Formats: sequence, structure tokens, C-alpha cells
Amino acid sequence: MKDETARKESLENRRKRLRFRAWHRGTREMDLLVGSFADAHLEGFESQQLDRFEGLLLEADPDLYAWMIGRADPPNDLDHDVMRMMRAFQYKPVTD
Repeated sequence: MKDETARKESLENRRKRLRFRAWHRGTREMDLLVGSFADAHLEGFESQQLDRFEGLLLEADPDLYAWMIGRADPPNDLDHDVMRMMRAFQYKPVTD
């Protein structure tokens, strides 16, 4: 039981760290796009999906943006479920 709690807390901390990184890409446009995606999907990601998302966060903004909007195809090693989810993601600005 204690190991399960520690692992869950670890996943929660990892999600928080990745969400922070997603919202702090360096350009406001990518912050909004990747950060909004993270808000919408990270809670449901299992550990392996978090690994793949973290790998995508290492990519340069121009490349990641081109892949997300369909301007270019991602390399084969990055064309996985998380990248496909990012490509299908529809950013909707919050209007308050």
C-alpha cells in the first residue's frame, strides 16, 4: 500500500512538472498550445505516455509546432499516440 501511494505521488509530481514545462515553452503561442494540451490530457496519461510527452517537450518549438498543425510529419520515432493526440487537439481559447 505504501509503495502504491509513493508511486501515485510520484506520478502526480511528474504531471505537475510536465504541466509547468508545457506552459513555459518560450513563446506565448506554444505555451498556450502545449500547455492547454497538457491541461486537457496529462491527468489521464499513464507513465509510458508521460515518457513520450516528456520526449516531445525536448523538441524545438518550430518543429513541434509544425508537427502539431500538420505542416510537417514528425520523425518516425516521435509518431506515437501522444503526438497523434497533440495533432488532433483543438485549442480553444478561454473567453471570460
